[in-house]
Amino acid sequence: MKKAGDVLSLLFDEQFIKKAKCYSNIFESWAEIITKNGIAEAVDHSRIKQLEKGILLVETDHPGWKQIFQTKKEEILNDYRIRFPEMEIKSISLILGKPLIKNNIEKNESLDEKKTETPEFPQTQEISFDIKEPDIDYDSIKDEKLREKLIKLGRIIADKEKDII
Repeated sequence: MKKAGDVLSLLFDEQFIKKAKCYSNIFESWAEIITKNGIAEAVDHSRIKQLEKGILLVETDHPGWKQIFQTKKEEILNDYRIRFPEMEIKSISLILGKPLIKNNIEKNESLDEKKTETPEFPQTQEISFDIKEPDIDYDSIKDEKLREKLIKLGRIIADKEKDII
């Protein structure tokens, strides 16, 4: 007869292994799910960085790809929820990362002789600029509520831009 601890250990290990396989499958299914959602070109420009607390963190290598993912976010999330319900994925968060470098293998080369092409990027320069208050003639706006909201919006945007810099 097995001890209770042995049974619990065996059960826990099986559940842990099952969850680990599922976790791995989430990463492996990225290309398939992205292609299914009509953005196959994005596979080489994105990756799942992590899954933590139900949030799938997706990294893209360019703001344009991030914007495209934003338009497909709900469809991708639904596909992951359907395929991996036990992982309880609540949302997708998009971040901008470094350019993704892929290994290119020529047809006649063996895996041992594969070449890695690293793209050369131009030197970056620090850019500085001053934020100027826009020249808006609020007095020319006749609708008082609209004028007040635009003034308030302008202040909020200016404060946010100051925080960024």
